[in-house]
Amino acid sequence: KGKGKGPQGKRITLKVAKNSMRVLFNGRRRLELSKMGIAVFPKCLLELADVEEIDLSRNMLKKIPNIIEKFQNLMWLDLHSNQIDELPPEIGTLRNLTYLNLCNNKLTTKGLPEELTLLRNLRTLNLGLNCLESIPTTLGSLKELIELGLFDNSLTIIPKSVKKLPKIERMNVKRNPLPEFAKEEEPIDTIKRIESLYLVEKKDLCNSCLQTCQGERDELHKLEDMTPGPSEKPNFTSLTTPNSTAIDNQEEWRIK
Repeated sequence: KGKGKGPQGKRITLKVAKNSMRVLFNGRRRLELSKMGIAVFPKCLLELADVEEIDLSRNMLKKIPNIIEKFQNLMWLDLHSNQIDELPPEIGTLRNLTYLNLCNNKLTTKGLPEELTLLRNLRTLNLGLNCLESIPTTLGSLKELIELGLFDNSLTIIPKSVKKLPKIERMNVKRNPLPEFAKEEEPIDTIKRIESLYLVEKKDLCNSCLQTCQGERDELHKLEDMTPGPSEKPNFTSLTTPNSTAIDNQEEWRIK
């Protein structure tokens, strides 16, 4: 069972799953299975398939199985910070879903099934920190969407249908190669470029010209001295991981 399929991660038993159940103040039941080292969706969760909320964030999940369709009461599903590269078409059967967080995964455009657009009650959809080169225009059919996270992807265009979502209040598209951002990122050149440059020897200059040149050269040296050096802040590039990148954007990708 599971041979040659990579790490199985921590095995979650039904007892562990039951102990991770929390009843929220609004009466909803949530399975809290974040940071449990889970690499494969635990089948024992089918015994608890009537829950309203599941938190499987910060695990090692690569796939969401088609048995997700058994969780018909689901209103809230948090899968952020896993290694998911595609969603099953069955995700579209979860018609009660209002919150879906898929941030910080490995989703590609091909990995987004058309059926995602059947989630007509969705209010929050977070697709930030993934590998999306485009998003389907059909996402424009999610008319209840209030928050949409698309930051830190490879998007070059946002479809008009998505821009014109009727209830959208927050749409985060930062750090994408969108043309509207290209102009802003061009550095402003504060140093005026020299049109012509003449090289002369000191002995060929009269006294007043020599003084002018030396004066300007001294000004330049003063400016150089004032220019701040490289930041003293230590930079540990070799320690950067997807999660530490994500930490910088936590406010964005946790979305409540």
